[in-house]
Amino acid sequence: MKLNTLTRETYEQALAEMTQFSFMQMIEVSDLLEKQGNRTHLIGLEDKGELQVIASLFSKPMFGGQRMELNLGPVCRNTDYLGDFYSLLKDYAKKQNVLELIVKPYTNFQSFDKNGEPLYQSADQAIEELVSLGFHHDGLTVGYPNGESSWHFIKDLSQLDEHQLLKSFNKNGQRLIQKAIKSGVKIRKLERDELIIFKNIQDSTAQRQDFVSKPLSYYENLYDSFGNKVEFLTAFISFQDYRQKLSTEIVELKKQLDKLASDLQQNSTPKLENRYKAQLSLVEKKQRELNQIDPYVSKYGDQDVPIASNLIIYNPTETTYLFGGFYCEYDFLAAPALLQDIAMRESIKRGIPVYNFLGIQGKFDGSDGVLRFKQNFNGYIVRKMGTFRYYPKPLTFRAIKLLKKLLSRQ
Repeated sequence: MKLNTLTRETYEQALAEMTQFSFMQMIEVSDLLEKQGNRTHLIGLEDKGELQVIASLFSKPMFGGQRMELNLGPVCRNTDYLGDFYSLLKDYAKKQNVLELIVKPYTNFQSFDKNGEPLYQSADQAIEELVSLGFHHDGLTVGYPNGESSWHFIKDLSQLDEHQLLKSFNKNGQRLIQKAIKSGVKIRKLERDELIIFKNIQDSTAQRQDFVSKPLSYYENLYDSFGNKVEFLTAFISFQDYRQKLSTEIVELKKQLDKLASDLQQNSTPKLENRYKAQLSLVEKKQRELNQIDPYVSKYGDQDVPIASNLIIYNPTETTYLFGGFYCEYDFLAAPALLQDIAMRESIKRGIPVYNFLGIQGKFDGSDGVLRFKQNFNGYIVRKMGTFRYYPKPLTFRAIKLLKKLLSRQ
């Protein structure tokens, strides 16, 4: 049993034989990380002539050595080999002059229903095994420590076809998607020279939600690295077309209202009165919609206006909704819900069984708006094991940390 450095071809071949893995372990992520100045490491634990565990890691220089990270891995053919893999990984890190090895396993710690009620017992022994090997655990956290969440919201697509998908969402999710469709929201993939549209939406979202937006080059590198395995899905709307559609609906609804009014004059009954009130309410609702979009028609005319966007990554075992954004003023059009629906339909077409919405806070007191949105699609929640750290040269690492602290005070 040994831990080997793998060629790109060997790694990709082994990964293709695995049944479950995160997008972070795809070779395309290695390419992207290299473009961002990282050094990547493809390694595998071999036993009896077969790779049982593989992993893609990346490292960057730090004062006195290297910082290495294994994010959402490794990928296993047989989980019985995980202990041996982590033990040999420590030796590998030492040989690479690593001062801090960070491991964020993809292993599930516990599963929950969509409301946060536990479905299975927690895997405490998995954490204990890593700690016994000398790894320090950051603890089981909530929220987004260091910008990442260890809580993922998952939708199982394996038993659904495109016709069944909409019915698998809750009533509010169905309503939001139907609202977007009726409003004339259209979804399409952006080409590389259009990625500034995506960036502008992300910048607006970042400013509103107080996170750091990524540069355009990041999206361009991602687009180049992933090819047809990535989609920058973006929602557009023509407010002029939407207005025309509403105007036509209102004309027809008013005709029906006039007919009901005439019927009431001839024979007033409680049933007819209720129908008239309901029809009048519908006409007023549509008129309010018309009034709401009139300023946008004046501003944009017949332009297709971008209003929301999602970044979707496809691997054979799992689709990942990496992140998305929207312009707040167009929230009433429900475009983010339709974007998710379209991405899931594409996943079903590609035969991908799992849709990963990624992070939620892990708080189930009603305060997490992201969770409330994702609950519209029904699914379940998994909690990952969190972050582990190993220090091959603990005294050196502490000395450097102390020195940096002292220097920062001067």
